[in-house]
Amino acid sequence: MNRNLLAYTFSVSQKFCKHFTSSFHVFVNSRVLSLFIAFAVTASVMAQQTPADAEAAYIKTITERSAKIVNTLSITDSAKYKEVLGLLVKQYKGINTIHEETKLALAAIKQQSITAQESALQVQKQEEKKTAQLQQLHSAFLAGLQKNLTEGQIELVKDGMTYSVLNVTYTAYKDMIPTLTEEQKKKIYDWLIEARELAMDGESSDKKHAIFGKYKGRINNYLSAAGYDLTKEREEWNKRLKAKNESSK
Repeated sequence: MNRNLLAYTFSVSQKFCKHFTSSFHVFVNSRVLSLFIAFAVTASVMAQQTPADAEAAYIKTITERSAKIVNTLSITDSAKYKEVLGLLVKQYKGINTIHEETKLALAAIKQQSITAQESALQVQKQEEKKTAQLQQLHSAFLAGLQKNLTEGQIELVKDGMTYSVLNVTYTAYKDMIPTLTEEQKKKIYDWLIEARELAMDGESSDKKHAIFGKYKGRINNYLSAAGYDLTKEREEWNKRLKAKNESSK
């Protein structure tokens, strides 16, 4: 059946291209014809993908993503390795399910014939439900990790799930403002820890970075209130980085 569909698609593509060539022969060459046929065939194959195929592709993606993180943990016990890998895959899938169900629920709310106030109230309840579900999932995930990993390894998992933004950002603030007090460093670090916990439950890379961005804004306001001119601090930092790069050449 698939073979017949592809043959039909190819036939239709040829007829279309023949007509197109006769009308606009100046713009058509063999490369365009090949690209059009490839596109048509690809589209027909994609149209045949079943929900089961899509699910299998998604599981493969999050399994590979999870394996990259677990491979940084130096786990020598194969059973423990599989257990931790399974926890990560389950977590990614759970996070995605909660966010997708929330999107569907919010879309359904928009379709209702209700007042703006009622709509806002339902949206708020749905967001609160999502937050509660994510918190429950988050706690269960950490409990599972604690049964199998050391605190240091759990830190690596958290960093892996959030692209090490915490460490990169914290290091950048210390480099940019060498005069930070220990109290200020702790405040910055604690906020970034809080951001990381939330970012672990983000449904995408953009969402995770957006969470950190929100906390960076909070940190910047805190530092500005403490008397730091962040624009000037950043300019001086860039000068130091440039000088360092030039000296290393």
